[in-house]
Amino acid sequence: MIKTEGVYTGEFLLSEANGSRSREEVVIAAGSGILKAGTLIALITAANALTPVADAGNTGNGTIGSVTVTSAAISGAYLLAISEAAENGGKFELVDPTGAQVGEGTVGQAFTGGGLTFTLSGGATDFAEGDGFTLTVLANLGEYTAYDDDGADDGRRAASGILFASVDATTNDVRAVGVMRDAEVIESLLTGLDANGRADLQATGIVIRS
Repeated sequence: MIKTEGVYTGEFLLSEANGSRSREEVVIAAGSGILKAGTLIALITAANALTPVADAGNTGNGTIGSVTVTSAAISGAYLLAISEAAENGGKFELVDPTGAQVGEGTVGQAFTGGGLTFTLSGGATDFAEGDGFTLTVLANLGEYTAYDDDGADDGRRAASGILFASVDATTNDVRAVGVMRDAEVIESLLTGLDANGRADLQATGIVIRS
């Protein structure tokens, strides 16, 4: 069996500026997955936000408000389900985009967990067990993820730099180092490079050599 080795830490670098000018500490956003050294990365610029959508078959007509989203949250769809119905109240469970349970909350009381804070308020008609909401979350403002010219319009369509060492940001934010400016790199050892990404990197002084 032939095994193919991945790119080693910094292997893609031909040269860089003196001192620490070329490199910068970055945070790779949770949910970015496993990224290997040499991956083009992009700064997330979209504001943190949460958009709740009630399930079509809900009995109750309460709403979600008083929302705060921090960078501890994961971008994607959180699922909220009423687990216990009660007059003018009830309990709910929240699951994050990876399928992990975030916690249990109470209707009418502020809930905090998984980087989110919100209040599920009851309406004129009480919730029934099984009622639910999809909470579409944009998080990780100011953090980085893999560059993707065809991805979500949240900043990832513009390459900002190159990941120096491999990381696993599947479930948690990870501190990492990016080569962000004034360097020469080897094209064949880069991941995610396309014409637009090449232009983005060249604008930062990163020269790509074949």
